[in-house]
Amino acid sequence: MWFIFGLAAASCFGLRGILYQWTSQRKVNRSALLFGVYLSGALVAAIVNAVVGQHWTEAAWWGALMGCFSFVANASMYKGYAVGKASLIALMTGLPPLVVVLGAFFLWEEKLGAGQLAGFAVVLIGLVAIRYSSDLRTGQLRGLTWGFLTMVFFGFTDLTSKQSTISDAATLPTLIMMYATGTLLFAGQWLLDAVRAGKAERPGKAKREIAASAEQAQPKAPSAVWPIRRTVLWGMTVGLTNIAGMMFLIPAFRDGATGIVSALGAMNAAIVLAYAKFCLKEEMRRTEAIGMALALGGIVVMRLAS
Repeated sequence: MWFIFGLAAASCFGLRGILYQWTSQRKVNRSALLFGVYLSGALVAAIVNAVVGQHWTEAAWWGALMGCFSFVANASMYKGYAVGKASLIALMTGLPPLVVVLGAFFLWEEKLGAGQLAGFAVVLIGLVAIRYSSDLRTGQLRGLTWGFLTMVFFGFTDLTSKQSTISDAATLPTLIMMYATGTLLFAGQWLLDAVRAGKAERPGKAKREIAASAEQAQPKAPSAVWPIRRTVLWGMTVGLTNIAGMMFLIPAFRDGATGIVSALGAMNAAIVLAYAKFCLKEEMRRTEAIGMALALGGIVVMRLAS
């Protein structure tokens, strides 16, 4: 059953990646959007737990650490989709199993078999091919940096999720702590962004007069910026895919091997890659396509060999 849960988590996270990419191309307040994503997760987890009645234990505090790691991962993923190629960011979101397999080896002595080592090497070769593809320009390299942060911190989130199951933490209380922590962090970032924007928008008297005269001289164009209420509500809608994925993923970690479950969840990259290729019509050079194929193939090898 845990295998089915892992595939369901991958489907939910794949849809989340598509929605993140689509939204990142609109003029929205990123912090307000992600605040809505995590607020939705906290509310859904709390409502479901009110019905199910899972018990709170001290182990649920692992959810707070999961929230911190997930905060960095989601913020980095969204930023990556905004400045880089969707296909590259999607690939990086499929690589947390690299972090998870190594972390599981050092933390819980989960051994790497020959197949896992082979898959690991294939993934690294794929990453090198992507890194040195002539199709990577400056903006795409920035996206790759954000993708790397996404990979690392989603890996940390998976490792902490596994640790919560080892500590016998109930799923829903853990998720409540995770999403409540993320909500507070994104609320703080939203407030900080507002303070910074307020300081940047304090022109002198002369600048105000010039801006006012320029505004009078030109007809007003309708603003394309999403209002905050719409942004938060849309974030809460996107958040349903996030909380659904986590509600599938944690039970999968409880019963399945860490590396296999993480690899299953990371297969959401295939969904976003298909979206980038067939819906966004992104073109790939041969080196980049070969690198992506090797990296995804390496993930499959690690999963089958675990």
